[in-house]
Amino acid sequence: MKRMVTLFIVFAMVVCVSAGFAQAQAKKETFKYEDKIGVVKIKKGDPIHIAAWMVVAGPDASLGTDTKRGVELAIEDKGGKILGFSVKLSVQDTGCNAEGGQAAATKLAADPTIVAAIGSNCSSEAKPGAPILWKAGIATVSPSNTAPFLTDPKRGPEYDGYLRTAHNDKVQGAVAAEYAIKQLKLKKAATVHDGSPYAEQLQAVFADNFKKLGGTITSQEAVAPTDTDMRPVLTKIATGKPDIIYYPIFIAAGGHITRQVKEVKGLEKVKLMSADGTFSPDFLKAAGDTAVGMYHSSPDFSAFGAGYKTFLEKHQKKYGEKPIAPFHAHGYDAAMIVLAAIEKVGKKAPDGTLHIGRQQLRDALYATKNFKGLTGNLNCGATGDCADPMIAVYQTTADNVKKLAIPDKPIWSPAAAAAAKPAPAKEAPKKK
Repeated sequence: MKRMVTLFIVFAMVVCVSAGFAQAQAKKETFKYEDKIGVVKIKKGDPIHIAAWMVVAGPDASLGTDTKRGVELAIEDKGGKILGFSVKLSVQDTGCNAEGGQAAATKLAADPTIVAAIGSNCSSEAKPGAPILWKAGIATVSPSNTAPFLTDPKRGPEYDGYLRTAHNDKVQGAVAAEYAIKQLKLKKAATVHDGSPYAEQLQAVFADNFKKLGGTITSQEAVAPTDTDMRPVLTKIATGKPDIIYYPIFIAAGGHITRQVKEVKGLEKVKLMSADGTFSPDFLKAAGDTAVGMYHSSPDFSAFGAGYKTFLEKHQKKYGEKPIAPFHAHGYDAAMIVLAAIEKVGKKAPDGTLHIGRQQLRDALYATKNFKGLTGNLNCGATGDCADPMIAVYQTTADNVKKLAIPDKPIWSPAAAAAAKPAPAKEAPKKK
């Protein structure tokens, strides 16, 4: 009898084990995760790999360091994990030029573990780099590319994996022109660009809007990013007797122009305005006291969300200083929408492997709507513009130069100007 009972127990155990194995096998077979262009599979214990392609070396390194820090703080605010997996951030330098962007994107595209990318910083990097990444199925979100062509409807399908949390320079150029005409009451302007997509397109937007508002553009000149003697081009500009020079270029060339402009006869009293590409302590170091009094168009920090104050406190605690360029909050927001999209599309298999579809991730990023970011309410449009664009004008003081700290409070912005307008008087009720 005992033998029969023992055999029965053994038989029951075999049946249970077999059933369990069959059930597990069935689950394994029924788990399907398909994607049009590919699936990233992350084994249990491995990290979710996100790559930042940013300029972290050379004269424009402050721009990339600033946005990288924003990404790092976003990952920290998520506890360093999503979907039970740690997040790994790797960084590739881009040099703030087309060659660097192409080289960085090519290196990232060869790494199949990369789920998504954050970058680039300079529009000249994104022009060749974004198509390379998307060909490999890697979507990228830029925190500081602002050139209009990157999100133009005619940009081409090779940019379908590209988005940005930075503003479009169609907004920035218009704000700068409005300030020069309506607030400074200036009538003649000259512009300088350095041949980069960012600078060339931004000065063009400024010039178009300046003319629409009744001003005159006396000249539109170009320099090379490596030029050090700006006197020849400044002498040419002086012949048109402009009231202001708008030069939305980068730190090195911008510093040389600022130092040399008042040495040129006829430009001793000309007003100077640059943009976010030089809005950095490194530019103040390059330009010195000659930067005092000049204007910058850049993101409006005063209009950022309530969480920005907390972000600044965390930034100070972690890095021991204030942000060093304008796009740190945009870097934070770029990382946050990437992480949110991964959380949305990532699925775990029964064996614990995380599956992330590349096309699904790209589509989830483009589907971002009403996302409460530090920089505002983010809504990604059909061509990748996600920003809630708020631009302001800042003026550099002697104290800014002395402390090598960019102004953190604008002197004017369209939002503040609109808010300051008195409400229209209500009509008195008519007597019957």
